[in-house]
Amino acid sequence: MQITTIAFDLGGVVVALNMENAAKRFKELGVKDPHSFLNPFQQGGFFGDLEGGRIDAEGFRQELGKYTGREMTYEECSYACMGFIESVPQRNLEAVRKLRSLGYRVILLSNTNPYVMKWAMSPAFDGNGHALRDYFDACYLSYECKLMKPAEAYFQLVLDQEKVEPGRMLFLDDGPRNLEVARQFGIRTMLVQDNADWTRDIFEILQK
Repeated sequence: MQITTIAFDLGGVVVALNMENAAKRFKELGVKDPHSFLNPFQQGGFFGDLEGGRIDAEGFRQELGKYTGREMTYEECSYACMGFIESVPQRNLEAVRKLRSLGYRVILLSNTNPYVMKWAMSPAFDGNGHALRDYFDACYLSYECKLMKPAEAYFQLVLDQEKVEPGRMLFLDDGPRNLEVARQFGIRTMLVQDNADWTRDIFEILQK
């Protein structure tokens, strides 16, 4: 069955992540044990509430203020959340663009938050005046969908919206659990290890 749709995770796949830098920044703001909240694949506590769309950016600012015992600004929250982003490798963006030019439908499946997305959906994203949305045909963001990977309902939503047979979709993610659930639907998968370069491997897979 020929692949027609390629789905990408954002952090660790399209952009390089730096969990330790994010933890350091939240610690600067007064979060004593940031690792109790932060996870490469799905955040916990009110951090998870933000990514899951149960609270918005303002709600997170208030919750972080309660937790640290001092008033937080939007800018401080944004500064800490942007600590997750290490870099935006141009080779990844070029590969996504090439896939679209070859006729594949290219979509984004991300557990993320509105602080990171405010930057990602701005012309500052790639350093060349293009927003993340300029590279993808559709973006399924956890806080907008109010669902998070690896929930089965999340993948069902994507399949329903895309109207694609699972076997015609290839999904790249750095989370083994996310890929495991995707495979239960019949989606084809590719594991990306620790910000690794996947740009050659994907074209080899597509040629098989």
